[in-house]
Amino acid sequence: MAHLKARRAPKPLNEETLNELALRYVERFATTRAKLGAYLGRKLRERGWDGARSADPEAIVERFAELGYVDDASYALSKSRSLTGRGYGKQRVIQAMRAAGVEESDREAAREFADEEAVGAALRFAEKRRLGPYAIRELTDPKERQKAIAAMVRAGHGFEVARTIVCMPPEADVETINLCERLRFNFR
Repeated sequence: MAHLKARRAPKPLNEETLNELALRYVERFATTRAKLGAYLGRKLRERGWDGARSADPEAIVERFAELGYVDDASYALSKSRSLTGRGYGKQRVIQAMRAAGVEESDREAAREFADEEAVGAALRFAEKRRLGPYAIRELTDPKERQKAIAAMVRAGHGFEVARTIVCMPPEADVETINLCERLRFNFR
């Protein structure tokens, strides 16, 4: 019979160990104030507190933000670049910002970037999924077309952008600039 090793309960945190946990977290992960605060709160619940003063994870979060270890606006822009680069649209970018706890004021550059890259991101998504100009065959069945449009909308693209791209014939010459002009009203 295998010998099972009993797990010791981790030591309760104090000011120094909580600060060390926070520092290790921000050096390993790109994060936001909200995500760092949630992480520290979870660690406090798991391990307990044994400090001289009461635990103040929010003070650590704010200090790290002041030092530049946590920058929500930079995180948001980086996430926007990553998602649009993978073919996701503005709505998906906004959802990711909300999920990460990025405040509205810190989302502006990320939203602007997603707007600028909207058509390019939609075309990348279409290429990845072999839709519209990247399809092997034209979608003649209305249900197939609706399914393809729905996939693009779920990926965060506007309906008009999705419909325009999905309805393009296979191997159509994709001129992003002309497509942008055609769909310009969707990005404002």
